[in-house]
Amino acid sequence: MGFKIIEIKAPTDYTDVELKRRIAKEFSISDFTWQIENKSLDARKKNNIHWLLRIVVHSESLGGAEPEIRELLEIPYKPRNKRVIIAGSGPAGFFAALVLQKAGFDTIILERGAEVAKRTQGVARFEKTGEFNPVANYAFGEGGAGTFSDGKLTSRSKHISKERDFFISSYIDAGAPAEIRYMAYPHVGSDNLQGIIKNLRERYRKQGGDIRFETALDDLKIHGSIVTEALSDSESIAADYFIIAPGHSAYETYRMLINRGVSFHTKNFAIGCRAEHRQEDINRAQWGIGKLAGVKAAEYRLTSAADGKHQVYSFCMCPGGMVVPAAAYSHLNIVNGMSAYRRDSRFANAGCVAGIHPDQIAGRQVTALESLQWLENLENSFFEFAGGFSAPFCSINDFINGAEPTSIPETSYPFGLKPAPLWNMLPAVVTNALREGLKDFEHRLRGYSKGILLGLESKTSSPIQVLRKANGLCAGFENLFIAGEGSGYAGGIVSSAADGIKIAMQIVNRE
Repeated sequence: MGFKIIEIKAPTDYTDVELKRRIAKEFSISDFTWQIENKSLDARKKNNIHWLLRIVVHSESLGGAEPEIRELLEIPYKPRNKRVIIAGSGPAGFFAALVLQKAGFDTIILERGAEVAKRTQGVARFEKTGEFNPVANYAFGEGGAGTFSDGKLTSRSKHISKERDFFISSYIDAGAPAEIRYMAYPHVGSDNLQGIIKNLRERYRKQGGDIRFETALDDLKIHGSIVTEALSDSESIAADYFIIAPGHSAYETYRMLINRGVSFHTKNFAIGCRAEHRQEDINRAQWGIGKLAGVKAAEYRLTSAADGKHQVYSFCMCPGGMVVPAAAYSHLNIVNGMSAYRRDSRFANAGCVAGIHPDQIAGRQVTALESLQWLENLENSFFEFAGGFSAPFCSINDFINGAEPTSIPETSYPFGLKPAPLWNMLPAVVTNALREGLKDFEHRLRGYSKGILLGLESKTSSPIQVLRKANGLCAGFENLFIAGEGSGYAGGIVSSAADGIKIAMQIVNRE
């Protein structure tokens, strides 16, 4: 069977019938199969917006050798009399457990939050009544914080092709749209994610895996350099290996690990606010028109050198989405963004953050525990200002000019807005960088300054990072691993899953 690769510029509202006709004409063939290898939107010229498609065509009529088969993740199975405890069911924890279970280990996932259906109910009740549920919220529960997100599956991490392919295939098998394999900027949508995560859990259990919801990891028993048991409020479980995948919101887990001798150091992270605009305004800025057939909603990715010392950038852009109250604890107030697969909300939102180091904020070298306490205090200050979960806000122009808001606009945020001098609520170094960055964003994206800034965006990444060896082991330990965003070595769904998979394979290869 011969094959050819063809690159096609297609209208945004093309059909498969039209695409097949073009392929047939290009190669003068009628009997063939084809699949899209890559699909991206070219919107550089507003009068000629189109899809760029890279397509692999197979036919007996075509010459050329078969394309090289990408190296796949090989998980060798054999019965192993070894148990692994995994704390956290986000992408890092779950995929570490899945790989190890497939390899023949006995795995147990401890998840502090609820399973996804109960979690969804808890989130809905929270937004309706303001009653915060510590085990069913936007931060904690099955699937981790990413369950309620846009489900973006992009990653800048290098050398994770095998792990990424395994992750993507697992998602598609569990019900994700097949397009996530080839879209340049794939996303799943929070509505799809909830079903996908449930299906993955059921498959994991059918393979013999054990997942225990509403069971927090409270402590570890350690003998010398070896962890011997994981302690919850109801039991103590012995195991041969321990993988902690806490995400970046579990402050008490971080503190427990540090108090048990796990070494963390501070690192760069980013804080700011969430910017919200009318989606139609973003569409017009990017496309020149309010709607574009065949494309859900316009996106943007903005970066600025800002003050020349701190990068300012958009983060986790959610077109056609909503801003959500993403606090992990009842005394904190932070925001995040999410969107459904259709991306059909009237609003667009994205984090607008400045890169910073904890030492710069404190004006001295700080410890990991001090940086966590500082961040928690900042998140609590937004809660205290709002008197709950409403979002302190101002317009982007207000922020730039230091002017108090005079009116409250419409928003997607469920708890409403409270006028606030956000420029005084953030560290001065962050405010100064954001002001310069926002001015730059207006030059790059016409009308950007018409939007608002709301809430505190503090979960772009962790401000601390575990000290670990090349094989993923925590320094000073023989059987303890910290994985995913909580480790400080990953950010986002794909890179977190890949980190968990790599750590799992380290254990597989040791046994």
